[in-house]
Amino acid sequence: MERRKFIRTCCYTTIGLPMLVSVLQSCGLIYYATSTRNANSLIVAKSEFWKVKKNKKVNRSFVLVRIEDDQFPICIYKFEEDKYIASLLKCTHRECELNVGGGIYSCPCHGSEFTITGKVLNGPADRDLKTYKIETDNEYIYLSLS
Repeated sequence: MERRKFIRTCCYTTIGLPMLVSVLQSCGLIYYATSTRNANSLIVAKSEFWKVKKNKKVNRSFVLVRIEDDQFPICIYKFEEDKYIASLLKCTHRECELNVGGGIYSCPCHGSEFTITGKVLNGPADRDLKTYKIETDNEYIYLSLS
């Protein structure tokens, strides 16, 4: 590949990737839920997993939550009725932020993959993700941050 063509391709990628991410977020693929922090827990309404699409109520399979004192979001995955699991989206290999999709978490930096329960599928990561204890009631999901 010519040097000039390589540089042009890199520039297009650098400009295009952030635009693609913003388009995907605006399409509703990535949803950041509203949460409340209470001492050592994070409270998320179960209604954050619902969205209205063409006048029908549709369930989201996961939502992301940001915590003020951590740069990495937490993904709360709903895998059965009233059963949730939450994992910090921080790769255990080199601390890159993980992508969510296709029922797995994947690292864009070095290719590690994790199950939605936080278990390593493919390296180079060799440690599971940090997960959080969850309790629920009729309306809310409570994540224990301690």
